[in-house]
Parts: sequence; C-alpha cells; structure tokens
Amino acid sequence: MSNSSYIPRNDVAFCLWANKLLAYASANCERWGVHAPTAEMVSGVEDLAAKVEKCQQPTRSAVDTTIKNDARKVVEKGLRDYVQGVLARNVKVTNEDRKMMALPIRDTTPTPVGDPVGLVTASIKYPNEGALELNIKHVDGSPFDKRANYGVKIRSGVFPMDEPSPNEVIMLTESRFTRRKKELFTFDKQDRKKIAYFCMRYENSKGKAGQWSSIISAVIP
Repeated sequence: MSNSSYIPRNDVAFCLWANKLLAYASANCERWGVHAPTAEMVSGVEDLAAKVEKCQQPTRSAVDTTIKNDARKVVEKGLRDYVQGVLARNVKVTNEDRKMMALPIRDTTPTPVGDPVGLVTASIKYPNEGALELNIKHVDGSPFDKRANYGVKIRSGVFPMDEPSPNEVIMLTESRFTRRKKELFTFDKQDRKKIAYFCMRYENSKGKAGQWSSIISAVIP
C-alpha cells in the first residue's frame, strides 16, 4: 500500500472517495484500535469539494484553480498519512474493510522463489599491485531467472605456483557472497606471485544454490 495509485486523480472522484474513507474509518476506528480521522480532515475535504465545484464554473479564474490545487495537496497528504500510518499495516483492518474504503487489498501470499538456474563466471582484471578484480557475468546461453539468481557465492583460495591446481570446489576454503558485478580481492604481500583460484555459483534469497562454475585462476600481481 505504499504507492498512491489508489487515490483518484479526478478531483470530484477524489472528494467522493475521501468522504467515503473518512466516514468508514470514523465508524470502524474503535474496532481497529486506532484514532478516528480528525475534524480538520473532514472539514478539509468539505472545503476542497466547494473549491472543486467553484473551479467547474465558467467564471473560474487561474487563482481559483491554484487555490484548489493547493487545498487538494494538503487534504491528500493528510489522507495518505492516515492510511499509511494507521491503516496500512494494521492487522485488524480486513481486506473487506479495505475494499469498502477502495484501498489496495493486502497480498499475504508469499511470492515463491525458484531455485537458481544457469551458470555464472567472471573475467579477471588487475586493478593494482596485490589485488584482483572479478567482473562477474552470466554465462551466455545458460538459463537465467533474475529473482532466483539473487546473488553470487564465490569460493576462493591461494596456492603456490609449484603446487597442483585445485580440481574440487571444496579445496577453495575462502568464501563470500556478493550482489555486485565487480568484486575486489586484495592479498597479503607474501601471496604475490602465487595463484588465486575462484569458483562461483548463483544463490537465491533463501540460500538455495545453483551449479558451480568452472574454476578460474590468475597470478596475484
């Protein structure tokens, strides 16, 4: 209920909606456990309705229109504050209540999150001495789901040049999660000229994991 699409744009329709909302809220506020709309809110809508009617007359002026527009802004802000601050998250306000006030119906059904799909990889750049930057990208041709592929888990490890290359992800003991497209890795001075290895996979917002990529590597500058 955070957007304002439920508020009618037409001034006459807006006043009718506002009166209906205020009357219904006044009659049901005790059941909801909230304060009633203020007298200023009610009189503000009545005053706005009179200004709207005046602006529909052939004798209206540009000044009349400006006064009406200013009054509507004040009334609209007060109603929006009341809806968002008192009604929107109130569990006692039912969907039937919202329907009666022409407010958005709350969707309490959680949106399902699918398992991650497709493969992720990265190209490696050398931004400065002792650092490597992964430019993360989706593998072309593999499936992609923006919602399911929420972020990327990166496993990494550093090995001397004279040691065999790791051939299993479990051999890469460092781990981090990122949603960035560029991920910087910095290394200690004693690791320079060693080889850094990286392996990546997509994960969704629930922690479910996709398929690991191939292991990529670069010499630490």
